[in-house]
Amino acid sequence: MYGKAIISLAFITLLLITFSLLIGTVDIRSYFFPSPDGAHNFPCKPTGTQSSPSAPLKVYMYDLPRRFNIGMMERKKGGGDDTPVTTAEELPRWPVNAGVRRQHSVEYWLMASLLRSGGEGEEREAVRVLDPENAEAFFVPFFSSLSFNTHGRNMTDPETEKDRQLQVDLISFLRKSKYWQRSGGRDHVIPMTHPNAFRFLRQLVNASILIVADFGRYPKSLSTLSKDVVSPYVHNVDSFKDDDLLDPFESRKTLLFFRGNTVRKDVCVLLLVISISFKMVVFNGPIVLQKGKVRAKLEKILAGYDDIRYERSSPTAEAIQASTQGMRSSKFCLHPAGDTPSSCRLFDAIVSHCVPVIVSDLIELPYEDEIDYSQFSIFFSINEAIQPDYLVNQLRQFPKDRWIKMWRQLKKISHHFEFHYPPMKEDAVNMLWRQVKHKLPGVQLEVHRNHRLKVPDWWQQRR
Repeated sequence: MYGKAIISLAFITLLLITFSLLIGTVDIRSYFFPSPDGAHNFPCKPTGTQSSPSAPLKVYMYDLPRRFNIGMMERKKGGGDDTPVTTAEELPRWPVNAGVRRQHSVEYWLMASLLRSGGEGEEREAVRVLDPENAEAFFVPFFSSLSFNTHGRNMTDPETEKDRQLQVDLISFLRKSKYWQRSGGRDHVIPMTHPNAFRFLRQLVNASILIVADFGRYPKSLSTLSKDVVSPYVHNVDSFKDDDLLDPFESRKTLLFFRGNTVRKDVCVLLLVISISFKMVVFNGPIVLQKGKVRAKLEKILAGYDDIRYERSSPTAEAIQASTQGMRSSKFCLHPAGDTPSSCRLFDAIVSHCVPVIVSDLIELPYEDEIDYSQFSIFFSINEAIQPDYLVNQLRQFPKDRWIKMWRQLKKISHHFEFHYPPMKEDAVNMLWRQVKHKLPGVQLEVHRNHRLKVPDWWQQRR
């Protein structure tokens, strides 16, 4: 009897082994015939050149002629040299008297950081590589914001043709690059922090990683939070370096401070879509931004309070100095939406350690995956802010100990909004490069999927 049971058990075991081999759940070769390279014993390793999370981002910077970048800073010198800038020694200092243009100079500081060779022990989020085959990202050093500010700010100004031609020439240059062709421009980084920067040909770089100040004048088809990087404006006021009073709450006598343009334009932004031949201009719009009206409403609501300063001003050197003093002597600094959701005023408040009061429904903020702005800012919807007495009552009731906690947090994080050369640890330059690095996994996913898709992307069709 036992013999029959053993034979039956052996038969069942043999049957199970045979069945397992047939369906592939057991690979007997891995036990008796191991692969020489151990391929069966180790998981697949990803391909590509991506560095570890702690290693600097490897960036290739195109050698563009000077007219695309610092040539616009050297126009007064009358020099005709158009050779690319390749070393930090060739880069001029950002002018002290640049005025309001300074706030749009992010493109300059990013380029400068890549030109720097770096010192021993220096912590950097991005380093320049001279071989594009080793690059993880490609930087396009076109000063599109400075181009708008330099070459005619009015659409009817003949000088604006120079801005348009630079954009046409740049697109022609990029399309000849095999690295642009390889990714469709997805791994290319293009700064355009002025709301009107690159206004003629934006649609032709919509796949790239754009460095923007906000999305107020960008349709969703062009710029999105998932692929682009939100940058702070370069602050205009001087940083508050010696803010060490024993009782900062009581020493700041003004409850709420605002200084700036209060009568905004009812902006009709005409998005220009240039055809591939660059011969036909199609007006896709207008898109009317009504949010600027909130400043005029707030001016009326906040009038008549002794401890609130709401002042009209233009961005002159004298006005910037007055704003510096006003923010340093105020508990709260108002940041209402203007022509666009964001403005330099927010970052002026941060480096002045004045708690920002943000009234902007569509604002997006820099580094928000790393920084919680609710720890040092107060947010109101536009509908809340324009209710009579509501905003003022909320600020008057704000606890002193909570304000001091926010003030301390502002002092702790304000270095993230400083632009330096050479870059400093976790300053705005390094923070922006780190943000670019965060976008690259999504970029690689898009590039790899695009290489193998044989039909239109169904995910795009669902949106």
